[in-house]
Amino acid sequence: MSDNLVVLNNLKKYFFIKEGFFSGKETVVKAVDGVNLKIRRGEILGLVGESGCGKSTTGRLLIKLEEPSGGEIYFDGEDITASNGERMRKLRREMQIIFQDPYSSLNPRKTVGKIIEEPFIIHKIGNRKERKERVKCLLDVVGLRPEYIDRYPHEFSGGQRQRVGIARALSLNPKLIIADEPVSALDVSIQAQVINLLQQLQEDFNLTYLFIAHDLSVVEYVSDRVAVMYLGRIVELSDSRELYKNPQHPYTEALLSAVPVPDPTLKKKRIILEGDPPSPITPPSGCHFHTRCRYKIEICKEEYPVFKEVTTGHFVACHLRD
Repeated sequence: MSDNLVVLNNLKKYFFIKEGFFSGKETVVKAVDGVNLKIRRGEILGLVGESGCGKSTTGRLLIKLEEPSGGEIYFDGEDITASNGERMRKLRREMQIIFQDPYSSLNPRKTVGKIIEEPFIIHKIGNRKERKERVKCLLDVVGLRPEYIDRYPHEFSGGQRQRVGIARALSLNPKLIIADEPVSALDVSIQAQVINLLQQLQEDFNLTYLFIAHDLSVVEYVSDRVAVMYLGRIVELSDSRELYKNPQHPYTEALLSAVPVPDPTLKKKRIILEGDPPSPITPPSGCHFHTRCRYKIEICKEEYPVFKEVTTGHFVACHLRD
């Protein structure tokens, strides 16, 4: 058995948008543009980057909520790139997602009991009594009282709703969970509770997480390794401690400089990136980051750097590291 649960090879997702209502021309949005990534069994891999860099699209591609435009997706040693229909239905039992918004991700017309029970009905697991007992058990696991089973989503707080979403994701005992910014819509005090719950569940059920977020302090706390994404591509990947202590890519360096320091007496040098992020419709030539990079050299404008290992387990795509 391979150490890697998930392997993404040159994964791409292009969206085609018409330029005008009467125009036949289309523009291509390169949301994910050649991602190579491996997720090890039992680890929490953090995926960070600016809004619009392709983080959530990568997660949705991994579990086939979006169909890739190119590349390969391997799950548990099996190529699932072209899988659909009944095969994907069976795979859904082993991969689940926790959505960012706990308000819109739950059906307001159903009780939380029915929401959590639905995966069992779809996959024809257990009878009505067995399903009800399993739902109550799941509510207890995520820190909610079993008697809440007949309540509707609007009767819960944001943190409680996200716990319902977590219970639904756990219902079929998956191997992989995509946590798509699971705490960004919650208050800070509630964020800590949900993060601690996710870590505890990972230990209890031997789960593997792809933890997508833009809050770098949260990612540092939960992740074993961290991948940094910029304009549809992974630009750096390393062990969490190593990445935060010794960033190798100028973009990672700038991101980390923006993380608030809890000590008000400690001054931190802030790196301000010049200009706006480039459009994924017309990405810059060469290294996509060179238009905002303060270290750029001539080759950065002409050639995209190779994603390579600079120290043990630390990968980066930057000409400065050649």
